[in-house]
Amino acid sequence: MRRVVSVYLPHWSTDRLRRATAKSPPEGRCSTTPDGPLVTAIPDHGRRIVAAVDAAARALGVMPGMTVTKARMLAPELEVIDALPDADMDGLRRLALWAGQRYSPIVAPDAPDGLWIDITGCASLFGSETALLKDLHRRIAAFGVAVHIAVADTAGCAHAVARHVRDGRPVVIEPGQHRRAMELLPIPALRLEAEIVEGLRKLGFERVEQLLGAPRAPLAKRFGRSLHRRLDQAIGQVAEPIEPIFPEQMPRARRGFMEPIASPEAFAQVIGDLVADIVEQLVRAGRGGRRLDCYFHRVDGHCQVIRIGTATPSRDAGHLAKLLCAKIETVEPGLGIEAMTLLVSLMEAAAPRQGESLEQLGRRGPDLAALVDTLANRFGSRNLHRMAPCPSGMPERSATGAPALGEARGMGWDDDLPRPARMLAKPEPIEVIALLPDDAPRMFIWRGKRYRVTQGDGPERLHGEWWRDGGIEGRQPLSVRDYYQVETVSGGRYWLFRAGDGESAATGPMRWFIHGAFA
Repeated sequence: MRRVVSVYLPHWSTDRLRRATAKSPPEGRCSTTPDGPLVTAIPDHGRRIVAAVDAAARALGVMPGMTVTKARMLAPELEVIDALPDADMDGLRRLALWAGQRYSPIVAPDAPDGLWIDITGCASLFGSETALLKDLHRRIAAFGVAVHIAVADTAGCAHAVARHVRDGRPVVIEPGQHRRAMELLPIPALRLEAEIVEGLRKLGFERVEQLLGAPRAPLAKRFGRSLHRRLDQAIGQVAEPIEPIFPEQMPRARRGFMEPIASPEAFAQVIGDLVADIVEQLVRAGRGGRRLDCYFHRVDGHCQVIRIGTATPSRDAGHLAKLLCAKIETVEPGLGIEAMTLLVSLMEAAAPRQGESLEQLGRRGPDLAALVDTLANRFGSRNLHRMAPCPSGMPERSATGAPALGEARGMGWDDDLPRPARMLAKPEPIEVIALLPDDAPRMFIWRGKRYRVTQGDGPERLHGEWWRDGGIEGRQPLSVRDYYQVETVSGGRYWLFRAGDGESAATGPMRWFIHGAFA
């Protein structure tokens, strides 16, 4: 089931100007953003016409198409700025590219004041469709831009609801309900020319449901084909494809076909050719791909996409092709695929590796990154995590979960400090026989089982984090831990610690705990 989001930015031109003025005011203007009503104007046969208005100007009765002179009569304090259609479109393109990086590979500007986002199959990345829409609404609103969002099965229905249903939250038209949603909307929701809307109004048509029940032939003869084409697009009778926008600077490869293809074998063959072209571009740029999008352009105008990600920058053609081919089964070719496009939507610097020459000879060793890529792309990147270091002196707080395909940031692991491969989520108390203050345990009892120690190493002293409450240290500001590595008669190696320095009761309760086991 296709799901399309329409993002409506009702005051895009004026909101963009306010943000631009706040960042870098034009020469001769004050550095503060105008607080009063704001409009943009364009020249028209010797006069100036209002092109776009903000919320404050609209509340005073100023509307697009009105002369600036008349607008100033309604609002004497009106701020008028020359319209910049090219800058507005450029800003819309940048917003579309931002949305394409975060929400869906299929995003396109909907000039002059909106975006299309095809989120088919993307909602699971955010947990639900509602969560995706809330995140999109919150982030765009944080830019200082007024926004209305709607999602439906068709682009026409989503577009109409976003512009004619006023709600502070994103509007969700449930699957299969797009026709019912369109019935109650006014005729202008169909994106018709003003002359057609006025002509229909003179005939008594006010809502879309009246058009659905009216004979088509007389209306088509009077108003042309565009009337019922827009109507059929909104109710899903006619396809309305979304042509995605691509970043110009990203490596890209495309194949068009004389005859449509539809078999998985053909897709795999083309993917191999596209990946080979992409890898050549990456090698020349000295970069590696972190995220690749493969677009399948169907003969009916629809576009489908599969996306893969990698844990590290990669330009291994075989590995990338394998990841893409694993998702071919999600493609619905319909009547056939007439073209395929492969785009590297995220890349990072990747220096040449000595092992690249050996890989061609079949002498490639174990590759953990390749395994992570395969698992993350098969089961979803949100279902696979890796451990990342955290700045903490306590072992149980020194690691946290991070996305498997996310960028590695922050501090690195300290290889000089021995840490067990397996750590308990919470240290467990044990009974120990040991000589105080510094000897390693000679024997300990854990979960009712006795362990005799043959040798031990330590102590490694860690001081408690006095700014934290609770935990093993409690609220004692001078608490310490003495850690020991011990080996038992059976060959097991464990990580034990004593809460306290073995001498002063002020440093801890002198109780023993087990924290992990070495491989």
